[in-house]
Order: sequence, then C-alpha cells, then structure tokens
Amino acid sequence: MAIKRYKPYTPSRRYMTVVDTSMLTKKEPEKSLIEPRKSRAGRNHHGRITVRHRGGGHKKFYRIVDFRREKIGVPAKVASLEYDPNRSAFIALLHYVDGEKRYIIAPQDLRVGDTVMSYGLDAKEPEIRPGNAMPLELIPEGIPIHNIELVPGKGGQLVRAAGTSAVILSKEGKYAFVRLPSGEVRLIHRRCMATIGEVSNPDHNNVVIGKAGRMRWMGIRPTVRGVAMNPVDHPHGGGEGRSKGGRPPSTPWGLVEGRKTRKKRKPSSRFIVKRRLSAREARR
Repeated sequence: MAIKRYKPYTPSRRYMTVVDTSMLTKKEPEKSLIEPRKSRAGRNHHGRITVRHRGGGHKKFYRIVDFRREKIGVPAKVASLEYDPNRSAFIALLHYVDGEKRYIIAPQDLRVGDTVMSYGLDAKEPEIRPGNAMPLELIPEGIPIHNIELVPGKGGQLVRAAGTSAVILSKEGKYAFVRLPSGEVRLIHRRCMATIGEVSNPDHNNVVIGKAGRMRWMGIRPTVRGVAMNPVDHPHGGGEGRSKGGRPPSTPWGLVEGRKTRKKRKPSSRFIVKRRLSAREARR
C-alpha cells in the first residue's frame, strides 16, 4: 500500500493525498450483502443533536461484514478486495464452497484467489496464515491478530481499524494475556475467536485531507472554537480577546478535558492487567 499524490494544479491539491487503491479489484459492492444506511446527522430518536459536527456527506450503503466467522471448517476463496466507506480498513469478499458469500475485514497480505477458513477448538493443526480465524487457544504467542472477540460467539469487537494488530503475550488458565494496539494488556477468554494478521490499509493514518470540502464529502461539518462563542454557548466563550475566564480547558458541557471517563466499578475492569498510556504519558 502506498500514498498517492497529485500535481498541484490547485492550492488544495498541493498537499492532498489519498491511499493508492490499485490493489482493490472490484468497484461495486455485492448486492446481496448491502443495506441502506440513512444519515441521522448526529441526532437521536428525539431529533436532538447528540453528536456534534455531523451532517451532509455522500450517500453510503452499509456492507454486512461477518465479524463472527462461525462457518467452521468450510473453506472460502477470496473473490475480491473492496473499499468500504463505513470503515478505515478494506474488506474482502469470500465465496464459500457451499455457495454462500460473505464480507470479512481484509488483513494485510491477503490476495485474490487465496483460501481462508475458520477453525474450531477441535482443530488439530490449524494453518496460521492471514485471514484464517480460530480461538485464541490455537494461536501461538507473538502472532499478529485482529477482529478479537470479548465474549465467545458474540463476534469480533477489538482491533478492527486500519493497520492495527494485537499480540498474545501468554496464556494462563482460562485466559490469554493480549496486548492491544493502545498498549493495554487485557485478559481475554481462550475460547474467543480472532483472525490472523494485521488489518489492511496501514497508510490510512498518513492521508492528508487537504481541503475542507473533502471533510464535507465524509459527512463531517465544521468545528467552531469555544473561545469564539458567547458565554451562553460554551464555557470558554465571552471575555476580552482570547480570555477563557481563568478556567481549565473544558468541554461544551463544562467537564474538564483530559479527565478519565471510565466508571470506577465497571465489572470488566478486572480483566485489564495493564492500562493504556494516556496521551500525556505517551508524550513523555
């Protein structure tokens, strides 16, 4: 994967970059695996804005992606690699030998024509190759994995973004110690499924948007600084010049930015062995 640049025939083109998608083999999605996706513009069922800076953008179809990988022991051939507007990673269309078609998150180094398969706990010698899915019990330590379940049978919830991967550090009792991309080390049940390999499109993080209009195509509206607002609109608003009134940086709802938001008594906290570094700690 590479970053593609253009001749600067306009000022916005000078710095704008895109991911080279020459390795993608199909432009139109599989019609049996798409659903309409209505834009809500950040509003809830009451019609009130609950997520700011959303609205407009290009129409999208939702691609139904198989996160569970529960077709155990049935081989599938990779028919195509495709773009998905709903996620940062690419997706792969699988044709199973029984005729069924499914989308999966495409791992890095997966190619059209490759054969992938899901393995169960009773598999004796599973093949460790990108795209194959199996329980953590069967995956050797140190192998990059993604699309990891938190509850057996629920479907992958962790490590699905472009270029990410996790690693099994060790196994003890019923659980495996897994290091996530954030640096957090977490206990995950050994019966939980995961997919071998790193998620595709690792250059997604290096793309330069280049102009405001491109963000509008993506359905992201402009963000206004709090200090440019009136006191009624934001805690930073009002005052002479750029004054913030002597208060620390705050959210529009008055909460101090940077404070931890995780509940202290959340039951799943007992599975976290080592917490991820905060942005401030990571910079040190």
